[in-house]
Amino acid sequence: MSNILTEHGITLWDEEKIKRFRTTLLNWYDTHKRDLPWRRTNNPYAIWVSEIMLQQTQVITVIPYYKKFMATFPSIQDLANAPEDVLLKTWEGLGYYSRVRNMQSAAQQIVAHYNGQMPNTIEHIRTLKGIGPYTAGAIASIAFNLPEPAIDGNVMRVMARLFEINLDIANPKNRKVFDYLMRQLIDPTRPGDFNQALMDLGSDICSAKNPKPELSPIKEFNAAYQNGTMSIYPIKEKKKKATDVFYTAYVIQDKNGAFLMQQRNNKGLLANMWQFPMIERKPVNSLSEESTPYHILHQQEALGSITHLFSHLKWHVYLVPIQDSTFEGTWIHPKDFHKYPMGAPQLKLFDLLKQTNFKKN
Repeated sequence: MSNILTEHGITLWDEEKIKRFRTTLLNWYDTHKRDLPWRRTNNPYAIWVSEIMLQQTQVITVIPYYKKFMATFPSIQDLANAPEDVLLKTWEGLGYYSRVRNMQSAAQQIVAHYNGQMPNTIEHIRTLKGIGPYTAGAIASIAFNLPEPAIDGNVMRVMARLFEINLDIANPKNRKVFDYLMRQLIDPTRPGDFNQALMDLGSDICSAKNPKPELSPIKEFNAAYQNGTMSIYPIKEKKKKATDVFYTAYVIQDKNGAFLMQQRNNKGLLANMWQFPMIERKPVNSLSEESTPYHILHQQEALGSITHLFSHLKWHVYLVPIQDSTFEGTWIHPKDFHKYPMGAPQLKLFDLLKQTNFKKN
């Protein structure tokens, strides 16, 4: 056995137990696996799209986006050639827009270097933009039946409980331990199904909150369940609290019903997305002379506010209607919104606007 396990106090099962574990897990998966559209194909492109979408996004949210994306860009070539505004509009609402931008860059790599076909080795898959160890393992195992682990938070949680692993799963340096362990356990003939079975198990029965280990098909293998230590595992350091940032967004509408909109810079958060003119303000509890530009002090009160949580920032955006301004931008009528990609905060502002008694000037 490798020192990588023994040095952390992890005892690997014998071969007979590993085989029983594989059989038990896969038998459960064959009966209870979720019927998801990307599981009805072994198309590497479709599997890749689904895995990128599923990062930091729930399955129920992803399904309609996946269907729309595959209909709009049915091939890697289509994705590589897509205009950015169409690409972003198709992704609109999923957030983390760097994911789809990286996908397009990777599609262009595939067209340039692999004749438009997803490479079928883990080494080549890992060279693609935006594809890390987890996504590479998922594509390699599910699409190409290669015995590569796909290790995400769900899988590490299951492994931590199975073997009572006293390592912080949020610490990247500990991933190599879970990687080695998974390589010993993964079923060599059905690696893709093995990985997906663990994902399904981790997302429901072995979830982070309110797990149901007594219903688990692998409870006999679960050391934490057997020893009454489920509440301890996995060990995970708490994330740092997101930084609060406060903005005022201005609603400016002309007599034809068009709104004044601005496009964000082409770098950074929500790059190239369209939004109401916005100005960062001081974190006070209400709009005041201290926090509000002079030219709107005597205008209407805020219509309300929205919050939006990014991975590291929490936006608090107050929505204020004004009649006159010196803001530059583009007048966009609601009937043309479908042409302009907008981030989730802006979509929330539109929803807020609909809920108010706001009337166009």
